[in-house]
Amino acid sequence: MTRSVLTMDLKDDPAVIAAYRDHHKRVWPEVLQSLRRAGIRQMEIYLLERRLVMVVETDGIDFRHAFAAHVSSHPRVAEWESLMKSMQAPPPGGSDGGWWTEMQPIFQLEVVDEPITETAPRR
Repeated sequence: MTRSVLTMDLKDDPAVIAAYRDHHKRVWPEVLQSLRRAGIRQMEIYLLERRLVMVVETDGIDFRHAFAAHVSSHPRVAEWESLMKSMQAPPPGGSDGGWWTEMQPIFQLEVVDEPITETAPRR
């Protein structure tokens, strides 16, 4: 599995943000089927005000290839993606006209099989 974390902003309009949320409560079946066929195994989108963060796991392929295959898979999928893109804006650091921008990992906690010991006093 390959995991990617991406970010995107929504347009600064409460009606757009509400519409985006509503659309994701009932994603079109063609979109869900296409994502799975393109190699997306897991996808989560989080929202904070107008900032979106998407966590995507693929079956080992680059998310860009999976999304390209997805968008071109069916006219209904292209319609959905066009509708979603009309509500989005590049995040700071993203490119104009760009879509989702990949975030760079800076920390990861690994689980190890050793007992946890306290090193700092509790307050």
